[in-house]
Amino acid sequence: MGTYGSYLVETFVTLVLVCGLAFLVLWSARRVGIGRPSGAIRLVGQLPIDARRAIYLVKVGAHVFVVGVAEGGMTKLGELAEGDVPAEPERPAPFADVLARAIGRGTKDVAPPVGNGTTARTTKEEPS
Repeated sequence: MGTYGSYLVETFVTLVLVCGLAFLVLWSARRVGIGRPSGAIRLVGQLPIDARRAIYLVKVGAHVFVVGVAEGGMTKLGELAEGDVPAEPERPAPFADVLARAIGRGTKDVAPPVGNGTTARTTKEEPS
């Protein structure tokens, strides 16, 4: 093997070692819990304005701060009491649930399709 071949082998071995070291560091950080939310700070809500700007509601203790985030950094826009924050709206169903209902594998809300591709609707009559 010439110098070119030994250079390629050395480069490949170095690349494998660096990737292995990165994997080991990330795996151990995950096991220890580094990067997970903890403490009295919690994100209550967010509103993306555009690709680089957003407004966040950050709860710290009994206060909720309205924070604007942009390229230049973060700016406190206001402060709310904990009771002034509206209740979180109901989130839409995940796409997997909607798809499962649509093809008839999920809940019994959607009837299976009839032969011509339409959905058969059945009504249950209440006893009088």
